[in-house]
Amino acid sequence: MDSVINWFASPATQRLLVVVASLVLVPLLARTLGRLLSARLSDPDARYRARKISTGLGYAAIVLVIVGVYSARLQGLGVFLGVAGAGIAFALQEVIASVAGWVALTFSRFYAPGDRVQLGGIKGDVIDIGILRTTLMEVGEWVKGDLYTGRIVRVANSFVFKEPVFNYSGDFPFLWDEISIPVKYGSDRARARTIIEAAAEAVVGEYAASAKVAWARLVRAYRIEDARIEPMVHLVANDNWIEYTLRYVVDYKRRRVTKDALFTQILDAIDASGGTVALASATFHLVEWPPLDIRMAGGARATAAQPDAPPVP
Repeated sequence: MDSVINWFASPATQRLLVVVASLVLVPLLARTLGRLLSARLSDPDARYRARKISTGLGYAAIVLVIVGVYSARLQGLGVFLGVAGAGIAFALQEVIASVAGWVALTFSRFYAPGDRVQLGGIKGDVIDIGILRTTLMEVGEWVKGDLYTGRIVRVANSFVFKEPVFNYSGDFPFLWDEISIPVKYGSDRARARTIIEAAAEAVVGEYAASAKVAWARLVRAYRIEDARIEPMVHLVANDNWIEYTLRYVVDYKRRRVTKDALFTQILDAIDASGGTVALASATFHLVEWPPLDIRMAGGARATAAQPDAPPVP
């Protein structure tokens, strides 16, 4: 009994018990704080930040407790840590680069949760940013259009220093997109342009006002030209048909839906044009073979105008 009392009375044991208690109680308090904050917040982004902040505060509290408990014993570790630091840095260079990437993401504007990015060759929506890795919900790949594949991809934060980071929704949450409509020669060109412009105004005209505001902020922040936001129709004549190209601004998450609405409205209007506007398609003309003059042994002679024609005596 005395040995147990002496063991608990030992300063080393008391320090160990304090550390163990902090490892148990601090995460519990951090999770409780995160739940309370999430229950009071309706915005998903705010709830996400509240959970991350509460978790970070829990980690910081544990580190402070350990440093405070063992501060007297840590003074003699300076030389050892200095010698071991070089080896640790070499062995964990990828981990250190990922932590540095997390710091850069925290204090810069590379991307944030909810953004659509292409990072390390993977395109997707950012659903979490950890100390070592960024978690993406993958978009595209074998699925046509900007739709989820269902795969969750974790990319090391160090890629922010190694490869370009494509942000589809950072400072300007819109994208320019284009569709092409082939029209037959002989169609009413003015009416074809009117049909396309009317469809653009009806489907994507709503984006123009908000996109102008966002682009104006971008022009003030960066050295960039004041580009045109309104839909534009361009005409090109080639060997087969007249090609109209519609260029427009669209929400980065609604590219495929917007294309469907545009094509549907344009095709309906062309069908209602009474034949004055007609879509073009590729056609192929097979050239006939030239006549063949065949001389056979014995003086017989055969002439064929087509490959399947019978020989002429």
